[in-house]
Amino acid sequence: MQAVNKALEWIANVAYLNILWILFTLMGAVVLGVFPATAATFMVSKKWISGDSDIPVFQTFWQTFRTSFKNANILGFIISLFGYILYLDFVFITVAPHNYVLLLTIPFLFISLLFFLTVMYVFPVFVYYEMRIIEVFKSSFFIMILNPLKTIIMAFGVFGISFILWHLQPLLFFFSISLLSIALMMPARKAFDRIQQKKEQYDDKKLVEE
Repeated sequence: MQAVNKALEWIANVAYLNILWILFTLMGAVVLGVFPATAATFMVSKKWISGDSDIPVFQTFWQTFRTSFKNANILGFIISLFGYILYLDFVFITVAPHNYVLLLTIPFLFISLLFFLTVMYVFPVFVYYEMRIIEVFKSSFFIMILNPLKTIIMAFGVFGISFILWHLQPLLFFFSISLLSIALMMPARKAFDRIQQKKEQYDDKKLVEE
């Protein structure tokens, strides 16, 4: 019975977090609200995954939304700009002469894949570390490259949740970004811990050599 209560409480918290994301996105007129709200959602997920299950959700969400408002928007607009450029490339490929399509398609697919896989790490890195915007993207890219298994798990998580929500669209209101943030944050945190362990081992080895 206790396990059932905990499961129901967890479901309710995830749904509550998703509703907060929607409300704060609307509060920022969507354009200015979606990225800080997303950062706040990832911060709450980070706290939960780290074992802080009793955190005040609204207070944590609001504090992160407020303090990360500027940087989260800059981060999001850069992502949107690159996404729009890739969209224009896709449109160009679809209307390009047939002889050039194959030459353009392979680089486009490769760059698009790298972009998608890197973006999965952007908000986890953003809420986990205190970094400048450019460092967030650089770290996200290199962490993605160095952790292929975690990256694959994240990609399957995103596609799996998206597939389920596509077929059960009424659940989008309660379980979309909040559930995705948890699915991305869990393997991302393991990747961060692995990198930290490697760094500590390297530092210890360097001290011994000195």
